[in-house]
Amino acid sequence: MKKLINKPDDVVTEALHGIAAAHPHLVDVHFNPNFIVRADAPVQGKVGLVSGGGSGHEPMHGGFVGMGMLDAACPGEVFTSPTPDQMLDATKAVDGGAGVLHIVKNYTGDVMNFEMAADLGKGEGIEVEAVVIDDDVAVQDSLYTAGRRGVGATVLAEKICGAAAEEKQSLSQVAELCRKVNANGRSMGMALTSCIVPAAGTPTFDLPDDEIEIGIGIHGEPGRERLKLAPAAEIVERLTRPILEDLPFEEGDNVLAFVNSMGGTPLIELYVVYNDLNRLLGERGITITRNLIGPYITSLEMAGCSITLLKLDDELTRLWDAPVKTTGLRWGA
Repeated sequence: MKKLINKPDDVVTEALHGIAAAHPHLVDVHFNPNFIVRADAPVQGKVGLVSGGGSGHEPMHGGFVGMGMLDAACPGEVFTSPTPDQMLDATKAVDGGAGVLHIVKNYTGDVMNFEMAADLGKGEGIEVEAVVIDDDVAVQDSLYTAGRRGVGATVLAEKICGAAAEEKQSLSQVAELCRKVNANGRSMGMALTSCIVPAAGTPTFDLPDDEIEIGIGIHGEPGRERLKLAPAAEIVERLTRPILEDLPFEEGDNVLAFVNSMGGTPLIELYVVYNDLNRLLGERGITITRNLIGPYITSLEMAGCSITLLKLDDELTRLWDAPVKTTGLRWGA
């Protein structure tokens, strides 16, 4: 294993110190328990948005804390859910009097711990709602979930709901918008290689050089099938067809297409994937009107990609286009 670390046990803490040193104008980083909040938190009269999950998926979630996106993020240890005390302290730190929305990826530990934190927050007089994201069409029930996993649509929900919260929309409105994104977004990923968790020091799973895993999870969970390495166009078709069929997406739809690197796949390959995706959707009368391309929800150094499609309407498009200023995503600000 070759990694730019000091001690495996210190990776998350030292990375958080690095974030604090690099971006003091955007975020404040708290320790014991660990959480990241926007520098101007709490914003009075605005719904606070809190998300979180295991570290190793950067820039999600800490890289999406700031104006127009999350108010706080709770980083767990690598691929490990954060704890309820992290979530409670983050919730209290961003409560500006309009309530707090928890955006939760559908992983068993995340769901359980966010539920506990929400109950504790309500006990302290904070109005808390939670929306669980479960957009992955690859598998039903996995090593980490009951039901579908929460993956790429989480990033889109955090951006769109963050814009709505900046407009001072109510907690019920922002929560319903989050449910709308989840209902209209679908994702699927694939791996060319495994990743190596620092504390383990060995690959999470074995994948021969001439094989790929279709439907992989962001923690290295197995997917729906293992295939011989194929041209990008064939891989894109295998990822996209189940997405289109699941919602379903139809001729005439406008979509946001999110082509995401799992961490080890460079932009040149992501643009090859995007080109094949754009062609495939065009043949079906589906138009990409917005896109996001790059490493936004990663799995350490895993090579591979995921595709997320979100069916757009005027409201979702307007909120997607709204200004955002975070370390991981920014435009118009």
